[in-house]
Parts: sequence; structure tokens; C-alpha cells
Amino acid sequence: MTLMVIGMNHNSAPLVVREKVAIAGEQLHDALVEAHSEQGIAELVILSTCNRTEVFCLLEGEALADAPLAWLSRYHHLEISELAGYCYVHRDREAVRHLIEVASGLDSMVLGEPQILGQMKSSFSLAEEAATVGPVLARLFQHSFSVAKRVRTDTAIGENPVSVAYAAVDMSRHIFTDLSRANALLIGAGETIELVATHLARSGVRDIVVANRTLGRAREVAQKFDARPVLLAEVPEELVTADIVITSTGSQLPILGKGAVESALKRRKHRPIFMVDIAVPRDVEAEVGELPDVYLYTIDDLRGVVEQNKISRQSEARKADGIIDGGVQDYFSHRRSLDTVATLKSYRRQAEALREQELEKALKQLQRGDDPGQVLQLFSRGLTNKLIHQPSVYLKKAGSEGRLEVVSWVRELFSLEEHRDDNDNEDDNEDV
Repeated sequence: MTLMVIGMNHNSAPLVVREKVAIAGEQLHDALVEAHSEQGIAELVILSTCNRTEVFCLLEGEALADAPLAWLSRYHHLEISELAGYCYVHRDREAVRHLIEVASGLDSMVLGEPQILGQMKSSFSLAEEAATVGPVLARLFQHSFSVAKRVRTDTAIGENPVSVAYAAVDMSRHIFTDLSRANALLIGAGETIELVATHLARSGVRDIVVANRTLGRAREVAQKFDARPVLLAEVPEELVTADIVITSTGSQLPILGKGAVESALKRRKHRPIFMVDIAVPRDVEAEVGELPDVYLYTIDDLRGVVEQNKISRQSEARKADGIIDGGVQDYFSHRRSLDTVATLKSYRRQAEALREQELEKALKQLQRGDDPGQVLQLFSRGLTNKLIHQPSVYLKKAGSEGRLEVVSWVRELFSLEEHRDDNDNEDDNEDV
């Protein structure tokens, strides 16, 4: 069995590639079930966010190591060659470390951002609902969540309000000298948009509109910020008064096209619009950026702001590395202890089976009227011979091959004194 993670993120692939492999939230359940049916994939969890798409899985058989990538390419109707150059693969210990780093926010574009942990918990819960998680990944993910919590508690990596949402709002400050006079249109109603609204409100923006596919969800977000909820169909009209447009939906197709924005600009008498498209796939057609009065930025354009914010968190990240090292070690120590328990149980079952065989033989001898003392002698001798036969054969073979460390392990295991007499080269019993 092999633990493996295969995926791509903001470091390994540009936006144009990441959006091809993104899996929308409403599609994740079916994707999990489909991937789980692949030969060799025993357990899996899929994580798909604006910055990454990753498949965490437990594989059966080394020959099937390419199964996750093969499935991902088929699912998105892409050639493996289109993905392979942008994907990373981690196995076993490195896979465990990567998972904990992601949960802790150390692998995020914005170092230490807290959103990813919630996204991972949601992905894990969805995998549980889809019955694609077994005991191995269940234990691993819960352990990762625990270590990530320790990173948050024991370091200051998450103290400053740094996130993609924060970076988007921070960038708007370079466009507008007084945000309190700007009108904001937020498209989407997920966690990222809520964070954007939080930062906008703290920056003094008073007029916020939240547009969403369903008005109910738009209302839920809007009421937290004294904002106005509208449907997506009303976005073209809202563009006329919007100075700031930040969008983050799960749509597989663009929400805003060049025509709609161009029409709004004419009615605005060409007053500029600042747009940030945080969505993957993109919500705003790339051609919108060609319009002279639009400042359009994608999630990849936020890197400059994000890099500046990383500097303040680097020292805390180094502290987090030590916690993660310990977390990886703890996970494998626990797994080894479970393997030891399983081995002991197997050894006990084998010994019990041998005992039952010899006991059955002894009972038959007693029923025949054989001498009880002689029966007990034969029983004890037979049981001893059977218990030590296979270990003795293996030990002699190891000795003849020069694997003296095996002899040392056996002496330590059974607390044997190291001594030698004239009969050491002879078998004490012909059955051994």
C-alpha cells in the first residue's frame, strides 16, 4: 500500500492550466466516486481550490502508481502529456509532510492563510459522504488537522490579516485614494467573498453589492455587512455604478464578458473600473482586460502583494517547520505501532493454532488410555518443537548467509545470553 498525492498548484502551473483541472464543488461527489472505482485506488480525497487541485490517495500495488494522473486526464478530457509537466507527485513520508504543510497554510500562495484548513475539512467530509475514505486516510487527515491547529496555536503565522482576499483589497488602495467613496460589487457568495467584504468594510467601503446565482445566499452574506443582495442577472446593470468588482464563483464559464463591461463603461462615461478575478476557472473573460478603462487582475497578478506579505511570516514559518517535522514523525511512529500490534496478533493466532493441534493430539492419546505423564511429555515436546521450528530454520539460513544482525535481533528479542559450548554445532532436537 502506498500513500500518494498528485496535483498542481500556483507554484507548479499557471492559471491557464490550473483552471483546466479545477473541479467545481457540485461536481466533487461524482468525481470522487468515479476516481474511487479506478483499479488500484483504495482510498482518496480530492481538494480543489482556486490555487490547487490535488488527489490524496492510498494505492494498492506499485504498478498502479499512474492511476490518479490517468484518471485526472480522462476526467478532464486532456492528454496526460498536457498535465504531467505541471504535476507534482509525493509518496509516503513526503506525501504526509505535504498534506500537513497544506493544512497549515505553509504551501499556500499567501503563507499561513487560514482558509485552506476549512477547505480541506470540507473536502474530507465530502469524501466521507462519498465513502471513498478508509481508516488510513481518515487517520492521516485527522492527524494533519491536529498538527495544523498546533501550528496556529504555537506560532504567529496567522496573526496578520493576509489572504488572497486581503491582497485584492490591498491592491485597490493603490487605485483609489479614498475607499470610502468607492462602490464595490462582489460576485459570488462563498467564503472568499465574505473575507473580501470583511476587508472592504474595514477599509471604509460603505456601498457593497453582493451578486449570486441564488438570492437567498446573497442575502446571507449581504446582511453581515449591511450590503445589498442581487442576482447574477442584475450584474450588467450594477456595473454601471461599481468602482471595484471582485469576483469568486464556482462557475465553469465566465460570468462577465467584454460586451457587458464595455456597455457599462459607456454609461459610466469611461470612469475606470478596478476588477480582481479570484476565481479558477476565471469569471471574467480575458478580453475584458483589453478595455482602456478597466484595470483587470487575476489571482496570479496578486503575487506581488502576496510576496511582500510573506516576508513578515517567514520566521514563524521556520517555527512551524519544526512542529510539522514532529507531526510527520508522530504519524509514522503511530503507524509503526499499529503494524507491531497487527504482527503480535498474527503471531499469537499462529501460536494458538499450533497449541490447538497439539492439544487435540494429546486428548486423543488420553482417550486411548495412554499414560498421562507420557502424554504430557509428548505434548510439551511437540508444542515446543513446532513453536521454534520456523524461527530456527530462518535463523540458520540467516547465519549461513552472514546476516549476523538477525542473530543479534533474536538474542535481544528473547533475552538470550551469548554463550557457546561443544554441542553448538549439533541439533538439540531432530524436529527443530
